[in-house]
Amino acid sequence: RFSNYIAWLGNPTNIKPSAQIVWPIVGQEILNGDVGGGFQGIQVTSGWFQLWRASGITTEFQLYVTALGGLLMAALMVFAGWFHYHKSAPKLEWFQNVESMLNHHLAGLLGLGCLGWAGHQIHISLPINKLLDSGVSPQELPAPHEFLVNRDLMSELYPSFSKGILPFFTLNWHEYSDFLTFKGGLNPITGGLWLSDTAHHHLALAVLFIIAGHMYRTNWGIGHSMKEILEGHKGPFTGEGHKGLYEILTTSWHAQLA
Repeated sequence: RFSNYIAWLGNPTNIKPSAQIVWPIVGQEILNGDVGGGFQGIQVTSGWFQLWRASGITTEFQLYVTALGGLLMAALMVFAGWFHYHKSAPKLEWFQNVESMLNHHLAGLLGLGCLGWAGHQIHISLPINKLLDSGVSPQELPAPHEFLVNRDLMSELYPSFSKGILPFFTLNWHEYSDFLTFKGGLNPITGGLWLSDTAHHHLALAVLFIIAGHMYRTNWGIGHSMKEILEGHKGPFTGEGHKGLYEILTTSWHAQLA
């Protein structure tokens, strides 16, 4: 077998995660230990098993498909990098528009990234982990997409799903406290943070970053200007020390690479 991941899913605190076997060469197989789940190997301490469980991955086939998806995205990004620097390179001033870069990175990369991850945790990870924590075997779990399309299934686990998005628009946000929690402490089943706490955390971060992505001045005369902030800062020891720093950071390739 490749690993004891499936067995570990059902008992993550007593079974040690392992996905590495030392081959019997010159007696090196002595490094293999009984980690539980009917498996002998070296214990994994990187936290990958915990990350996969928190993502809602319950089979090795899902891991395989995830790896293929990551490989495809990596190839796509390599092509995009080659295209935008060798075939359709942007103008130099594109790299000097720091306010636009800040807005896009804060709102797009961090804000929408956190929002997407919070959505995945709420709609996929939370129901799967709740069933796993209840003792349901990984082989008996519904397919992940069923939690997306079957509201009745989700409502059995989290009753507020039956109310849809009405509590959101009526500002009755406390209705969602069954899956967006603030418990603190650790889940005794897994020994990790409560997944409903981390989903709440990422949703809150998404709101903060999306708001922060509208702070800096771009096409209209509202918002902050980095040049004005730097040159307006006159400390007791630096004096005019920040004057010219904006130009250095926006025109120096060395500064941008650093």
